[in-house]
This record gives sequence, structure tokens and C-alpha cells, in this order.
Amino acid sequence: MLSFFRRLSKSKIGTGIMALILIAILAGFAIADISNFGSGKIGLGGSTGALASVGNQDVTEREASEAMQRRLQEARQQRPEADYNSVISDLPAVINALIDQSTMLAFADKYGFPLSKRLVDAEIAQLPNTKGLDGKFSEQAYQQFLAQQRLTDPQVRRILSGGLLQRLMLTPIATNARVPVGMATPYASLLLEAREGEAAIVPTELFKAGLKPTDAQIQQFYGANRNRYTVPEQRALRIARIGAEQVAGVVPSDKEITDYYNANKTAYAPSDTRSLTQVVVPDQPTANAIAQRVKGGQTLSAAAAPAGAHAALTTLTDQSRAAYSSVAGDKTANAVFAAANGALVGPIQSDFGWVIVKIDAVKAGGGKTIEQARAEIATKLTADKRKSAIEDLVDKVQTALDDGSNFAEAVAAAKLPVTTTPLITSAGTSRVDAAYKAPAELAPVIKTGFEIAPNDPPEIVALGGDAGYAVVSPGQVLPAAPAPLTSIRDRVATDWIVDQANRKAEAVAKQIADRASAGAPIADAVKAAGVTLPPSRPIAARRIEISDQRGNVPPALRALFTTATGKARMLANPAGGGYFIVKTNKITPGNALSAPQLITQVQSQLSEATAQDYAEQFTAALRKEMGAKRNESAIAAFRTRLLTSGN
Repeated sequence: MLSFFRRLSKSKIGTGIMALILIAILAGFAIADISNFGSGKIGLGGSTGALASVGNQDVTEREASEAMQRRLQEARQQRPEADYNSVISDLPAVINALIDQSTMLAFADKYGFPLSKRLVDAEIAQLPNTKGLDGKFSEQAYQQFLAQQRLTDPQVRRILSGGLLQRLMLTPIATNARVPVGMATPYASLLLEAREGEAAIVPTELFKAGLKPTDAQIQQFYGANRNRYTVPEQRALRIARIGAEQVAGVVPSDKEITDYYNANKTAYAPSDTRSLTQVVVPDQPTANAIAQRVKGGQTLSAAAAPAGAHAALTTLTDQSRAAYSSVAGDKTANAVFAAANGALVGPIQSDFGWVIVKIDAVKAGGGKTIEQARAEIATKLTADKRKSAIEDLVDKVQTALDDGSNFAEAVAAAKLPVTTTPLITSAGTSRVDAAYKAPAELAPVIKTGFEIAPNDPPEIVALGGDAGYAVVSPGQVLPAAPAPLTSIRDRVATDWIVDQANRKAEAVAKQIADRASAGAPIADAVKAAGVTLPPSRPIAARRIEISDQRGNVPPALRALFTTATGKARMLANPAGGGYFIVKTNKITPGNALSAPQLITQVQSQLSEATAQDYAEQFTAALRKEMGAKRNESAIAAFRTRLLTSGN
């Protein structure tokens, strides 16, 4: 319902929404993975020129390029064949969002609105993949995150600072925007408006009979619709795996197993646990008196009773040395675990007072000889050595690539086996072999293989988990191009038939709509069309019913509420296959005075829309104050580079 009122008021999308778009595009890694964010491509052509300037801040081509790369990757999650043509309509919103971010930063810098390092640090600590095993922020994990995303710490801080400033500046502006009841009432009444009318459909299928294209017509249709038959870019990728198979022969020697056992003897030595009764008192004389009474035959509890509240008596069951040491300290633990079962230890001075301990029971632990521990140690050392060997191979290949070796040279030096995929799309499927599908674990390799240019150096990609790594480089590359007509002739012929039938259906639908608008009932206009069509049917609804469907409104009902009384409209069926004709026969105005709760609801939703408009107006004022300037020629050139980049 809120979106409905936005359309009614003709208001633009508020800056609050743009802030969300900006955060989703530029700081999307705060809520999701961005393996392609900041891929190192600068402006698609190496340019770092400014697309806009605001005060002391610039919106660079690199920033826009990274944002559009992120948008493209999001689109490819839905349609693997998507390219920049698919998302170019988002470019204006991306540029505007970047300008708004720079505006906030410039304004804050000019008028002393600093963000403390601690505040930005707190935002960074909330990013996924920056936490250690204990769930807390880890500097090491953060550095790995930066390396994986190819971002620098200043870049991350700039992005998060922009988002923080938007929240801090816009929230006070947009909070508690109020719309009076008198303004909300007409809108609420509009929601209660009821309409009645008629609808008919002209199916395309009815006009296909007898249509058969000639060779010339097929050729002409193919030439006019080449983009429809464009095959996405295909690549044959060369892939060299670095994983368990490449280090299967790495095993620890007997000496390494023995050395590990000797270095960790305490872990394999026999150990015991002890059940204890202990009392802690504040001074030595009291402790000595308790010890003497125990030696005279009293229990520790009875011996401690005369000390009253000054004696803290506790019983501990099955304590290991480490566990008891954490409670009583190393000095006391060493003495207790050196004594025999039933012995009295102490008094011993500890950090908490004077301790007297009675050893109630001892349970001996097993321990392991080197032969008993050999298999366990061998398994651990094998895993460690193979992991290290894999990392060594990765370093060796990376060093070779950094020194200028090509793919073949680098993988040959590391003795890695190479596989080459057939020509595949970025989705990992082959148009030649329908049965081929790249293994799921190679998805990040396929992704990277389609992102790097054919003449770029090979890249090493982490496969995740324990799957290891893979070196990838494009081999054969077939740019996106229309499929040859000979290979899709039947498809083009079918499309021609559908197109011709659709043209005929459109002409009939327009004829019916014209007659209905001239005063004829739709049923009569359908009969006069000269074609046997499905009968018309009545339709009726209230505006609130379609506004509550959140955009999932049947096209016939949408047309009913956008057509004047006595008039008819023709519209294409969004699902394809024909045209609708809708005529509005009656409009009954609504009266919200009988529905005060609806007025309150509309008042609340209009207040939200007003808050967003306030935020937009404030941001526009900031842009004016800070002298925001767009470099339209640079933006146009950047747009052209996007569309011709081949991604």
C-alpha cells in the first residue's frame, strides 16, 4: 500500500532507500559473500578518473566499476548468462548512491562531524568472516578477509563510514515525520473505491493456423532479431588442481613420529584424577591447629568446625591436575598430586589463604606407549604434512606466476595434472554436450575463469573446506554472438509464427478496445471481431484489494483501476500468449470515515513516505551545499566501457 501512495504522490525514491541500495551494493560483504567485490579491475580500462566530485571527495571510476561488478554478480546468480547490458539500467542509481556517500563524507569533513576509529572498528567487528573460532573479532581473520576480497583497510573504512554517516545524519531528519489525519483521509477513501467492468482475452494461439514462413522470411526475421539468438560467451578453461591427490605420497617418517611423541610425553603419560576435601583459612596458626586435629583422628570437617565462618570447606570430585591447579594454584596442585591416597597435605599458603587438603580417593589414568599412540600420531602428522605440502605447491605456483611464467610453465614446474573443460558458459554447462556439467566444487574456479581476461595471468582459487586449490586460465574463448541460423532454423521459424500470430491478435484486440471505448459492451465488440474468441467476463474489485497484493496484481484488475469510466484499454498479457481488453463500467467512490482504523494505517504509511522524502530533500540540500558536480562525459564514457567490456 505504501508503494501505491508513492506512485500517487509522484514522489521520487527517498535517500533512505538509496542509502540501503548503497550499503547493499558497496558494503554487501557485511551481509553476504562478495567474492568478486574489488576484483582489482580499475575502471575497466585502467582509468581512475572522477565521475563526480563533492567538496574534497571524488567518485572514481574504480568505485563505480566495483559496484557494477557486484551488481552483475548478483544478476548472474539468477541468470548465469547475464552481462553488463542486463544491469546497465542500474548504473544511474549506483552513481547517485556513490555521490550521496561522497556528499556525506565531504560534509562531515568540512563541518567537523568526525567518526571515531572505535565506532568504525565496531562496524568492522560485525562483518562476517572477521571472527575467530571463539566468535570474537580476529585481526588475522580480518586480514584474510581483506586479501580474499582484494580490499584495503582504508577502502573498507570509507565504505562503512559512508553508511554510518547516512544513518547518523538521516535518522534525525526522517524520524517522527507526521502526516495529519485530514491529509490521510482522502487517500484512505481512495483505497475503498470500488470498480466494476468487463474483460476479454485474445489468445495468440488462435491465429497460428496456416502460418508457414518462407526461407526469405526466416532469414529476414533472424537478421532483425539477432540479439534474441545470442549465445553467451563460452570458454574452455584449463584447470590444475592442488589438493589431496597431489600430496597423497606425503607421510611422516618413524623419526618424526618418535620426535612428536617425545615432545608431547605429558599428553601420553599416565595421569590420575583425585577426589579431595579441602579447607581454606586466613592465617597459619588456625591452619596448623586444624591439621593437628586431623592427625589426632578427626575428620577434616570436624577439625575445621572450631574455626567457624573463618574456615571455607569444599569437596572436589575427580579433579585432574590442570583442573585443580586452576582452582588452587600450581603450588598446592603439585603437592596434592605428589601425595598418596589418604594423605593430608598442608598447611600450604596460597593466593586465597592457608590450605589443608585431605586426599579422599585416587583414580589412575591409562597413558599410552609410543606403539599405542603411533597410529594416532601418524594420522595427525600426515594431515599436517599434507596441508603444508599443498601450501608449498601453491606458493611454488604463485612464485612462478609472479616471475612471469605462463599457465603451462607454472603447473609443469609443480608437476600438476591439467584438465581442460569443453567450451562452457559461465554456468558451467556445455552447449555442445548437454550431459556435461562442471563439478559443484569447481564453481568458484569457473567463476574466476570467466572474470579474468584471456591475456591476464592465471589465478589460484581456493575451493573451500579441505578441497584445496585450483589454478585456472582461459584457453579457447568464444565471444557472445548469435548462433548460426542453420543450427536454430526450426526455432527461428517457430518464433516467426508466434510473432505473426501475435501481430494478428494485437490488431483484433485493438479493434475490440476501440469499439468498446466508443460505447459498445465488450461482449458485443468481441462478437463483431469476426473471430471465435473466449467469452468476456465481468470483473470487480476495491482498490484496497489490489494494493494489498504488493505488486502481484492481475493485469486485468490493474487496467480496471487505470481506465476511465466507459473507456476500454488493450494490454499485452505479461505471461505472453495474447492480449487483454478491459472496460471500466462503474466507479463507486469510497468513504473512509466509516473505517477510522484504515485512516490511522494510511496516516502511518504516509508518514513513512514523508520521512523518506525529508531524507531525500536533506541529501539534495547537502549536495547543493557541498557543490556536487557530475562529469557527464566521463559517466557516458564509463557506461560505454561497461557495455563493450565483454563481461
